[in-house]
Amino acid sequence: MRRLVAGALTAVALIGLVGCAPAASDRPTVVVTTNILGDIASNLVGDEIEVITLMPPNADPHSFELSAREAASMRSADLVISNGLGLEEGVQHHVDASAADGAPQFVAGDHIEVLDYADADAADPHFWTDPTQTAHVVEALAPQLAEIAGDPATVDTAAADYLAELAALDADMAAGLASIPEANRALVTNHHVFGYLARRYDIRILGAAVPGGTTLAAPSASDLKELVDAIDEAGVTTIFADSSQPDRLMQVLADEAGRDVRVESLFTESLAAAGEPGDTYLDMMRRNLQSITDGLQQ
Repeated sequence: MRRLVAGALTAVALIGLVGCAPAASDRPTVVVTTNILGDIASNLVGDEIEVITLMPPNADPHSFELSAREAASMRSADLVISNGLGLEEGVQHHVDASAADGAPQFVAGDHIEVLDYADADAADPHFWTDPTQTAHVVEALAPQLAEIAGDPATVDTAAADYLAELAALDADMAAGLASIPEANRALVTNHHVFGYLARRYDIRILGAAVPGGTTLAAPSASDLKELVDAIDEAGVTTIFADSSQPDRLMQVLADEAGRDVRVESLFTESLAAAGEPGDTYLDMMRRNLQSITDGLQQ
């Protein structure tokens, strides 16, 4: 009998504690398509809002897909954050469905100075390679997050702090990339992701192995031959591959070039797994800056 009474009292106490503690489901929910935007959103909301990021680490934003449960989470979200501009090719129909169901939307591409691809009649969605464009997104996103947060001041303060970090990153990138000899400021990548960086910091995009801005395209033999010729003509000694993509094609380009050419990896469209180098947007950008400046100095 004493054990029964003690058990009943314990159960009552636990029920009381559960009733007093805020449940995670009581917080507003924001669903984010890509992990870069997910990291940015998480930095702005703290514990005020639950952030659900759909794209796994080291994934391809052009081709990742959702489970039925993940797709359903978008329809009931207090806010859906997407990149837009054609980036999330595999999940855009889910984004559209959530909008049709009335889920509030924030599309990052609506708030930047859009750049078109040099070799394609389409908007370039890779704005985050320029921190000043990311700042435009933060400035537009923070008020929407503040509206649904329990404590709007928390979001406002976090946004101000994050904008200061973006300004510091921009200054460091400007100084670091300017230190590269002008003749060496030429990027060759596996596909076109650095247009915004090139515009901001006066870097030439010599070419990309995959035409256009999607990883779903395929290069022709003539495309690759033209790029090899351009590498040789410019005297490029380092070309760059996305860390989340196989680098076989870039290794072929390096082998075909008429000189010793190294292949180095960059974080271009996805963050690394938590705890690994490049697991936040700011760390990703700083590591890329170091890799590019080191690779193009010679």
